[in-house]
Amino acid sequence: MTDLTLSVAIGDYDRNRALATGAVGIDGVDPVVMMLSPEEIFFRAFRHAEFDICELSLSSFAVKVADGTCPYVGVPAFVSRAFRHTSIYIRTDRGIKSPADLRGRRIGTPEYQLTACVWARGILADHGVRPADVTWVRGGIEEPGRPEKVALALPADLRIESAPADRGLSDMLAEGEIDAIVTPRAPSCYDRGHPHVGWLFPDPVAAAKDYYARTRIFPIMHLVGVRKELAAEHPWLPAAVLKAFSAAKAAALAKLSDTSATKVTLPFVEEQLKAARDLMGRDFWSYGMAANRHALDAFLDMHHAQGLSPRRLAVEELFHPATHETHKV
Repeated sequence: MTDLTLSVAIGDYDRNRALATGAVGIDGVDPVVMMLSPEEIFFRAFRHAEFDICELSLSSFAVKVADGTCPYVGVPAFVSRAFRHTSIYIRTDRGIKSPADLRGRRIGTPEYQLTACVWARGILADHGVRPADVTWVRGGIEEPGRPEKVALALPADLRIESAPADRGLSDMLAEGEIDAIVTPRAPSCYDRGHPHVGWLFPDPVAAAKDYYARTRIFPIMHLVGVRKELAAEHPWLPAAVLKAFSAAKAAALAKLSDTSATKVTLPFVEEQLKAARDLMGRDFWSYGMAANRHALDAFLDMHHAQGLSPRRLAVEELFHPATHETHKV
């Protein structure tokens, strides 16, 4: 039997690297691996379904599942996760001292439906700030003219403006044309040390730890998708993909735990790993539907409440049935 030659588009992360090097294979597949930025993968996947297997935005995927037009079936390998208290940047000279001070403000967002922005708006909602309480200014973080990659039908009470055709949101924040920005990437004005741009939460790590202690949620950003036609033709494929991504993550964690020589170009890696395990348990970056149901339920609640899905999706709708559970020895 000849292996399937399939394209695989993923981010360049330690938990994916064994797939890229070939140290971990996908059963029955001869992969053509491309390591690309999330923005490129998602745009090409949701606009043209260019890849056979690829990393996908959880929010964009949920939008497409809800409207019945998703070209992919989901695999619960959550290759990107992040606490999004670091995703809300403000003008520090506008009297914004707490989330409540954002009511009535103009907030930039690269795309309203981005997963990071869904989680960040959930954080704001926990502090009593609803999406309709602000004006959203939509545009590219650094480059003008960024469109939503998927079509949206948003609530009528939501106030969304387009950024000027020649302006990026980072420049608008730097020049005081918006009061804040919600973004998965730090705006360059912050990286350059702009004197009046900073985090909404002065200590986002402490805020994230408090959030986790209260909710037990480590927010999910990305999952993996398999083209629907391929999964229909080869029903063994989604489970094989989950098995491979799980093995690649296990290989990355084994290397991270090897303290003979640090695998990451960062001091205090061993201490940070211990702190994460003390707070979140050994399987702090879990894959699989069952282990992540509470986080997925919270996300789907927010997604629907924010007007991104016309109905509240069930967790099971996101993933191919063959990946709902896995074997144990």
